Amino acid sequence: MVNWARAHDCYGDVDRVPELLARVEVDDDPKAWEELGYRLVLESDLVFPAGFAALPRLVRMASRSARARELAGAIVRCAAGDHGRDDLPAGCSGAISDLRELLDRHLRSRPDDYLAAFRDVIATEGHYHWSAAMGDFSDDFYEVACPHCAAEVTIAIGDHGRYSAIRDWDLGDVERRTLRPASPGGLSGTGRRMHETAVRDGETVLADGITHLFGRAECPRCAAVFTIADEYAASHRPPT
Repeated sequence: MVNWARAHDCYGDVDRVPELLARVEVDDDPKAWEELGYRLVLESDLVFPAGFAALPRLVRMASRSARARELAGAIVRCAAGDHGRDDLPAGCSGAISDLRELLDRHLRSRPDDYLAAFRDVIATEGHYHWSAAMGDFSDDFYEVACPHCAAEVTIAIGDHGRYSAIRDWDLGDVERRTLRPASPGGLSGTGRRMHETAVRDGETVLADGITHLFGRAECPRCAAVFTIADEYAASHRPPT
């Protein structure tokens, strides 16, 4: 049983969210969903204890409600944030696992919101940094520090090129070096999982972008070659 007295929303209320959940469970009320969304997740960035308390009920509704699926995904994406209750995500592990399976089935249908659902799946696996950073690889940029000389290196993966560079705010990206994508067979761990999912679902641009993101880059300053994903994750992964 949820102890709602300890699960406040963004206004500090502890009684409004249960009322709203009861409403949307019986009636797909857009106004109730809207209020529920901003009470649980503030500006798509900060989740409150009531969000984790509501998560199991949202996941149970998610198979028949896109709003429930999207709100549950938003809560999980924010789980690494500063919500003041580190015990709550662990207490929702069963609901998060169920959400992962539901989202994976949703991806197989090749929906219009594929990228959003893909990012939510990544979040359910605890890779919050990739969930936050992953784009559609049409115009994606990642900032990393060279592990050898500490130069700030811009990684571009998109329609305008796939390169490492030094960003000059007057001249743009200078000293460009072509990225070295990983071979699909050489991927492992998170990169392999993401790539296999994208390939399975026919998302060829996403799959190709992932091989570049998990590939290697040359530092334009010192010519050292490093693995992009390792350096990005090292500086963006939430503390444990």
